[in-house]
Amino acid sequence: MLSKNIEKALNNQIKIEAESSQIYLAMACWAEVKGLEGVAGFMFDQSNEERDHMLKLIKFVNERGGHAQISELAAPNVTFSSFKEMFEKLFEHEVFVSNSINDLVHISLQEKDYATHNFLQWYVSEQIEEEAMARTILDKINLIGDDKGGLYLFDRDIQQITVSTAAANNPQ
Repeated sequence: MLSKNIEKALNNQIKIEAESSQIYLAMACWAEVKGLEGVAGFMFDQSNEERDHMLKLIKFVNERGGHAQISELAAPNVTFSSFKEMFEKLFEHEVFVSNSINDLVHISLQEKDYATHNFLQWYVSEQIEEEAMARTILDKINLIGDDKGGLYLFDRDIQQITVSTAAANNPQ
């Protein structure tokens, strides 16, 4: 049985994951209208992944005797000055999500809720991957600089990141 404190914290994380999905979706739309098909596809996939993270939390809360709450979401930013700025915002957001997950882990330990602590370890690992991926992408963007040819190759290559990430997350 979840304590009210942990239930409230998990419901806040549900909202964060839903907003994360919306942020990625807004980024996908921006990239798509800019002709960055690879980036758009990557962002659409990431949006779906964040929604899956939210659903996993919802199931956990409800299965542990709590009541998952679906709440109003903050509207995401829908325009960016450059694709580099967009990925910088993505990285900042992933760091924010990691900090939120870490706070949840702390609360679960304070309350000696080891089932929730154990459940959250998947999210801890996932955030390490998310931050590392965002950092790697930013490194590649910094290498490209203002080279339009580099941007073209990056847009094409990011589709491989999507494929390899999806394969790693969904072993058959």
